[in-house]
Amino acid sequence: MPFHTVEQPEAWNAMYRKYFGLKRPPFSIAPDPRYLYMSEQHREALAHLLYGIRSDGGFVLLTGEVGTGKTTICRRILETLTRNIVIAFIIHPSLSVAELLAAVCDEFGISYPKKTNIKELVDQINHFLLDLNARRKKAILIIDEAQNLSNEVLEEIRLLTNLETNERKLLQIILIGQPELKNKLAKPELSQLAQRIVARCHLGPLSKDDVINYVNHRLEVAGGRSDLFSDGALNSIYKYSGGIPRLINLICDRALLGAFVEEKEKVDGATLAKAASEVLGVNLPATNGKLKAALLAVIFFLTGLCLLYYFSDAFESLKTPDSEETSHMSHVSNPLPAIPSQHVLYGTDRFCNIRYDFYPIHTHINHPCKFRKSTYLPPQKNDPSSPRRGYCDLLYL
Repeated sequence: MPFHTVEQPEAWNAMYRKYFGLKRPPFSIAPDPRYLYMSEQHREALAHLLYGIRSDGGFVLLTGEVGTGKTTICRRILETLTRNIVIAFIIHPSLSVAELLAAVCDEFGISYPKKTNIKELVDQINHFLLDLNARRKKAILIIDEAQNLSNEVLEEIRLLTNLETNERKLLQIILIGQPELKNKLAKPELSQLAQRIVARCHLGPLSKDDVINYVNHRLEVAGGRSDLFSDGALNSIYKYSGGIPRLINLICDRALLGAFVEEKEKVDGATLAKAASEVLGVNLPATNGKLKAALLAVIFFLTGLCLLYYFSDAFESLKTPDSEETSHMSHVSNPLPAIPSQHVLYGTDRFCNIRYDFYPIHTHINHPCKFRKSTYLPPQKNDPSSPRRGYCDLLYL
């Protein structure tokens, strides 16, 4: 049974927040800068982006896998900028050249005729940038999902940065995209744009330690306890999410809802596995600490049995004959005959994986018997490399 129904997901979320004493949703996938966890790579990316913006250059490039927090860190940067900066944010760049220029005008608040062309749109943007520069202001254009831009659109964007003064360019452009964007900008036909990139940074998945700190950080920002996830559940989050923040948020949000539905005080491994199964759409085994301990105990027990069986001959040699063996020997009138020298056994027993050859002994004794105990002799004095020798005790059957 899934953790919540489709009819009222927001009502369920509000109830689980109240159940765990949370002031706000801890694992929303919205790019809220308050929840930005500053791992080492995020601090480095933030420093590169700030350097690029303050250097008055042309382009700044931020890449990363889907859900690694590119948009969130960009919004965090915008919060640190002064009021003298005007920002345009394009989030759906799968547009033609004319459509993208019109979107830039809309974001900057630039008016233009309904029936217009590319030249008129570019002229309107240039007039706007010159006016901002006269008022000592700076314009920044941010384009998210820039890997979807065609080469033609990227070239037109590059031309927008040609407007400059003796000291700086009048338009700063931040390109945000997936790793495919780096491959696209490496093409020879876009070399002029690539040469104008003043700062590059890439965001990868979080490490296992960062995942644990990330979860605790978001719980703290949301006003909750840091022990809402068991140690086993925290260790499993990295395995299920691969260190991708967006997947971490989805899995943890569903896991908290599941713990609320099951009236648990915290998320355990079984609840987390069920939540991850729903988010990822696959069946995942629960990582229960007690179950793992039980499995290890069974493995050790079976290993001990195997070792005991393997060395059973050594233990058997120390035992006295049992009643069954004695009954078999009761009808024997004469003791076991001595084994003549021609029946000295060469080789070793199964401790060295070489079997004895008992057939000459059977022939000599002329009575059914079985191997009971072996007695080894040292190697021959004149040939230390000779195989080990030994006599065996036989038991009549």
